[in-house]
Amino acid sequence: MNNSRNALAARIETLDDRMAEVLRAKTGAERLHIADEMYAWARHMLLNHLRTEHPDWNKARIQREAVRRLSHGAI
Repeated sequence: MNNSRNALAARIETLDDRMAEVLRAKTGAERLHIADEMYAWARHMLLNHLRTEHPDWNKARIQREAVRRLSHGAI
């Protein structure tokens, strides 16, 4: 169990101390805005990936698949 925990810890990215300082200095609203922009960019990249991988899918099918993946299957 300890080895699997160490393997997991090695795969998780940690935040650089300087970057943590920068984020701590931001307001909650600023951090929320950053998170929203990151989500929007991830969605944009996923949609482009799906269009490339599945050129036969229509727009609605691509949107549904993006939603499924981004919600981890909850929708």
